[in-house]
Amino acid sequence: MQIDLNADLGEGFGPWSMGDDAAMLDIVTSANVACGGHASDPDTMWRTLQAARDAGVTVGAHPGFADREGFGRRLIPMTTAEIAALVAAQIGALQGIAAQVGVSVAYVKPHGALGNLAARDRAVADVITRTVKAIDPDMAILAISGTQSEHAARDAGQPVYSEVFADRGYLQSGQLVPRDQPGAMIHDASEASARLLSFLDTGLMPTTDGDPIPLAAASICVHGDGPTAVTMARDIRARLTANGVSIRAFAGR
Repeated sequence: MQIDLNADLGEGFGPWSMGDDAAMLDIVTSANVACGGHASDPDTMWRTLQAARDAGVTVGAHPGFADREGFGRRLIPMTTAEIAALVAAQIGALQGIAAQVGVSVAYVKPHGALGNLAARDRAVADVITRTVKAIDPDMAILAISGTQSEHAARDAGQPVYSEVFADRGYLQSGQLVPRDQPGAMIHDASEASARLLSFLDTGLMPTTDGDPIPLAAASICVHGDGPTAVTMARDIRARLTANGVSIRAFAGR
């Protein structure tokens, strides 16, 4: 068995930093790089892409709502046309800097509230898929497993890979537990690792509101912005490897 580990990186801007990107790049195999919406700026993108290149980590674009104050976790009302422009501008910005650094942007993973909206709203999932396809028909989409994002990409013939979250709670609908509700976050590394190993063995993900649900996954997201992020990511990688799971990137060109 093999699986990818991904993390959201490059989420600082200006003199303000978020998380320990250097440490995370020694652990993960894919980096979702913020590209100017919820976080980041040209210099941050440049440095993050260089670090990912040097670490041999696959790079993806991580577009989100233009909401730095809310870190992209607030739902911003927008039309689908406005979402298309938002996503295209951010992917293009990252691609432009990536070309200077000498890396390719292999996939797209919507961030935060935008990703959760696309997971449940087929119209939003469709417009994001169309936007990515118009930019590059070979660019993959990293989608929350079993959601509208995954279905939209598959129906459009766009490369798509499913992900599950190491440190987030699930509802029976397949959606993530909202962050303001009990059970939204898992803070204990051992608990997160044990849940993942059980999931990889059974294909069933525990939920906070009922029975476990069947999900598939090519990648596991370990968030890079929490105080225990590095410890959790290291523990997960070590536990998976010790149990015979090979850690490899799901995409790359």
